[in-house]
Amino acid sequence: MIRLVVFGALLALLTWWLYRRLTRPTELGPRARSVVAVALVVLWMLALTGVGSGELFATAWARPLGFVGWVWLAAGLYLFLGLGLIAVGTGVDRLIRRRRGPDGPPSPGRRRFLRLATGTVVVAAVGAAGYGVVEAATPRVVRVRIPLRRLPAEFAGTRIALITDLHVGPARGIGFTSKVVDLVASEHPDLILIGGDLVDGTVAKVGPYLEPLAGLQAPLGVFGVSGNHEFYAGDGGRWLDLWDRLGIHTLRNSRVELRRGDAAVDLAGIHDLTSPAPFEPDADAALAGRDPERAVILLAHQPAQVVDAERLGVDLQLSGHTHGGQMWPLGYLVPLQQPSVTGLDRFGDTVLYTSRGAGAWGPPVRVGTPPEITLIELVPA
Repeated sequence: MIRLVVFGALLALLTWWLYRRLTRPTELGPRARSVVAVALVVLWMLALTGVGSGELFATAWARPLGFVGWVWLAAGLYLFLGLGLIAVGTGVDRLIRRRRGPDGPPSPGRRRFLRLATGTVVVAAVGAAGYGVVEAATPRVVRVRIPLRRLPAEFAGTRIALITDLHVGPARGIGFTSKVVDLVASEHPDLILIGGDLVDGTVAKVGPYLEPLAGLQAPLGVFGVSGNHEFYAGDGGRWLDLWDRLGIHTLRNSRVELRRGDAAVDLAGIHDLTSPAPFEPDADAALAGRDPERAVILLAHQPAQVVDAERLGVDLQLSGHTHGGQMWPLGYLVPLQQPSVTGLDRFGDTVLYTSRGAGAWGPPVRVGTPPEITLIELVPA
């Protein structure tokens, strides 16, 4: 509840700023200003409904309303950026005109320009959000070949399906989970790995939306690790227990042996970087006592956990978390926190693959970063 109150207060300030930028420079009349005010207040309420859905509010009634609110937040981002540019431009223009002489009333041409520019920003913001809704609803399979130096010949051609960041609950339900499961099943992978952030909300309100995951099957097994969002509603341990009941072998700072014939590869998984006690990540414990000559794959939600992976001689780390930024231009901010945004990177002898994820956090919107289910083929280096 505290998070919702704080978010509501901040969003109210942004809503007020948007109201001022939409009405004052364009010199809208009283009736038009009232329409804008009512629309912004309603959208503010819908956004709060979306933020609380799955944790505070039952998704049965909150998701349809909250979906609109979440999409509004995406449009609001682009409104903020576009109207901010107009504000900066008009401010610079005003300073230049003041230096040239007394600043008189705005000319009719300037009024027309501001109205046209503001209208263009509104249309562009709504269009970008609408496009992003369609993009986010259609995850696609991304195929990647990853050479590993220590990969046994018996594991050459092994196909791994990596699923991360579904974020079902506030804006997505059981239908989205089923779509992802069907896509993975159609590829017949040898191994299925789940990289965390499957949900937003509590087990009681959101748990049923994960039931299709029980249909996941692969010859080498189905394994998963926690993300940061499993813990936001205080149900982190209960979420992992649910995954186990659905047939997902959760790796809790632990390791398993994958075998093909006489050859073996270690698969390890650790908790998310920010997980609270007693779920702190411990890569040393997960890899303790293993054969140092054997190839090891590490499943870790955040790319930043590659620091431990490189130190411990991990061959391949598979991660998610970043969403590739999810909505342009937010991807430019991801490197401030993570060493990788999306795709393949190398850190020493450790290969890191960062998935953009199948779902979307917050707004069910993706702009410039399509959702993905990653199908990895392992080959000898």
